[in-house]
Amino acid sequence: MTIALPARAKLNLDLAVLRRRDDGYHDIRTTLQAIDLHDLVTLTPAQETTLTITGLPVKNTKDNTILKAHALLEQATKKKLPTEIHLHKNIPAGAGMGGASSDAATALRGLAAIHHVNADLHGIASQIGSDVPFFLIGGTAIADQRGDHLTPVPTNPQWFAIAWPGIELLTPDVYRAWDTVPGKISEAMPNQLTEAALTVEPNLREFAKSLGPTWRMTGSGSAYFCHCADEASARNITAGLKCWTAVAQAVGPWGE
Repeated sequence: MTIALPARAKLNLDLAVLRRRDDGYHDIRTTLQAIDLHDLVTLTPAQETTLTITGLPVKNTKDNTILKAHALLEQATKKKLPTEIHLHKNIPAGAGMGGASSDAATALRGLAAIHHVNADLHGIASQIGSDVPFFLIGGTAIADQRGDHLTPVPTNPQWFAIAWPGIELLTPDVYRAWDTVPGKISEAMPNQLTEAALTVEPNLREFAKSLGPTWRMTGSGSAYFCHCADEASARNITAGLKCWTAVAQAVGPWGE
């Protein structure tokens, strides 16, 4: 039995950073929107577990979130789950679109299905990363606390133009920078991590300026997006950009 599952990306339609927590993380409030841009995760039961990757480049393959998800699921079920896993990357790494988190959540769902095991997938997902639980359900949700406390809301039809400058940002670096950025600078922005990201990567400032005021950053960067009236409008906007681009639409929930 082989299954292939889309690991869909997300956009943060807004993002407020409320405070730094005692555990070093941050309390946030953000609207997460799943979109149809996706990686593809293919899983087949095998004699041993392997991971191959094609598509966009990925650093630190040994630390890939899919392998973390696999190890934690084996731990939770107390069973060996040998699987041949192939990941085809379409979502840029370090872009703030949740590619690695989505890959992990998708792998969890797929592994549980092909090996016929039951486990607390939400609990496992939370151990991997704050936004991994969202990718178990998809759709649209308000995320609070570390980003793992989810309140699903209805999904509205939306189209987006997306642009990525080819700069990979690490989420911990951006949050550390936020701790030093004056609140008055970030509070006026729909995404309050924007100024912190620009501090970590000054070249991103020129990129954001070239896009114009209708674009906003997603997550901790470095991709930007803008709302569009329809698919044609989104394609028209991205056609003139000299960087990686995508056109995507909002997608509703796919389950738990």
